[in-house]
Amino acid sequence: MLDNPIARIDRLRVEFETKDGTVAGVEDVSFDVNAGETVCIVGESGSGKSVSSLTLMRLIEFGGGSIANGKLLFDRRDGDALDLASAGQDLMRQIRGNEIGMIFQEPMTALNPVFTIGRQLTEGLRVHRGMSKAEAQDRALELMKQVRIPEPERRLKQYPHELSGGMRQRVVIAMALACKPRLLIADEPTTALDVTIQAEILALMDRLKRETGTAVMFITHDMAVVAQMADRVVVMFRGRKVEEGTVEEIFERPQHPYTKALLAAVPKLGEMKGKPLPEPMKLLGREQGEINPIPGTDKPLLTVEGLTTRFPVKGGFFRRTIANVHAVEDVSFTLNKGQTLSLVGESGCGKSTCGRSILRLVEPLRGRVDLDGVDVMGLGPNMLRDERRQMQMIFQDPFASLNPQMNLADQVAEPMRNFGTHSGAEMRDRVAMLFDRVELPRSFMRRYPHELSGGQRQRVAIARALALSPKLIVADEAVSALDVSVQAQVLNLMMELQAELGLSYLFISHDMAVVERVSHNVGVMYLGRIVEIGPRAAIFDNPQHAYTRALMQAVPVADPHRRKSEKDLNFKPIPSPIHPVGYEPEPNAYEEVAPGHFVLTSDSGY
Repeated sequence: MLDNPIARIDRLRVEFETKDGTVAGVEDVSFDVNAGETVCIVGESGSGKSVSSLTLMRLIEFGGGSIANGKLLFDRRDGDALDLASAGQDLMRQIRGNEIGMIFQEPMTALNPVFTIGRQLTEGLRVHRGMSKAEAQDRALELMKQVRIPEPERRLKQYPHELSGGMRQRVVIAMALACKPRLLIADEPTTALDVTIQAEILALMDRLKRETGTAVMFITHDMAVVAQMADRVVVMFRGRKVEEGTVEEIFERPQHPYTKALLAAVPKLGEMKGKPLPEPMKLLGREQGEINPIPGTDKPLLTVEGLTTRFPVKGGFFRRTIANVHAVEDVSFTLNKGQTLSLVGESGCGKSTCGRSILRLVEPLRGRVDLDGVDVMGLGPNMLRDERRQMQMIFQDPFASLNPQMNLADQVAEPMRNFGTHSGAEMRDRVAMLFDRVELPRSFMRRYPHELSGGQRQRVAIARALALSPKLIVADEAVSALDVSVQAQVLNLMMELQAELGLSYLFISHDMAVVERVSHNVGVMYLGRIVEIGPRAAIFDNPQHAYTRALMQAVPVADPHRRKSEKDLNFKPIPSPIHPVGYEPEPNAYEEVAPGHFVLTSDSGY
């Protein structure tokens, strides 16, 4: 590794003007990023990690911030060191995307909804590299293959909304790598990805870094990813740098109490061995009573039988249905009252569609859904609206699911207003109580979604889901965008609420360590089918299906001495879930390998 900094941040201070006066987003922060080195910046949401990266790209001015002090020295391709803090926007336009690539956290907001994927991928190549249309197309196709997107030729013609979250994120990564930048800033690039793709993206970024000598500034809250990727780690807390060291020093000999608390909050795979029931995490620096496992009950609340959801693929002059996407295929399971059933699998495997089909946010083709004795599939529009009080959803992307024009108190009160359950002072008290429950200060009730960090927005979404006291909550990747300490608190919060209110969760996730922590039962999904389902201990201690084993193999471990190399990851490419009209797959057949532990015996395609 060469000791020549490509980027040097020196005594940076960034200020924001708010209703309550000037706030320092980052204060007196200094660190270097050398060529061929990965520097991971870790900390909670709101600690100033993203602010420092946006400042380096000089995008912070567009977000209402201003650089009050400090230097941002960047070593350009032609060898001149440039202070980006004083560079003009015209010069920054040449540098952005060309010499500094950026992978943003939320792929849907980073992509333009009105242009095809191909157009967005080729744009930077044509502007910065002067490529012809055909050359740019070829390079775009090569990039799509590099980030392992299935059917890349077809995807280039599609629009962002036609891709799953994980695929969109891979497109954003391909865009950032397109011009082979000297410095790659990755802001939570694998947050929304499932473990297998995350493992591959991390290996890909690591390989590109070694091959091209690119410097990587990697912003994350996932300590397992830090252990996998980092050469050096910078720990940030409330806008300041509290600790910096090599990855081994930080993991083995953390000095600052905040770093210690951060490492304590990481759920580790295998921690729950020998414990049949989920239990809340022990958090440092917080008084906790007795930690009790959550037994739940053995009374079924939700029974799903033969759920099948398909989406038509239109084509031809008359926009006829020429094929179907088999998103959910013959899925059956039972969720008991007061328990958590987790669905895990890669993006595009049908987990989210399954959750949405149960709530009838997406209309299934067929199947039976029984929620506490009510046949959800047989309800008319008015009855369904009433029944929705019993089932709520926490969405993956809180920014997209909250209304940017309403303050947060109104958003949490909205379900109660819609159903007329509370009003006046009683409603205000309940909203305040919900804010207390999700551990947000009451002063936030006047704020708007854009004034909160990702983790705080997700808590608002949880408060809103709890407003009507539902029986079932479908949590669709509810904690995937949160940082570890907030994730641990939100998981504990969800489990406390479960123990207290007898809530049942259908927990959709790709984070195996989190699933191990919260679940009573686990279903593993692949290509729309459940390939293995059973009690959590059975699935984690004795995985039977080849795909479940591959999934376990991909999970990064929060230990820098146990890094995964690319040769450990031998995933098969995911076949297409699109089949011609009239194609009927064989029904799912399962073998019971242990009490309650079922494995798919009919061909799953893996």
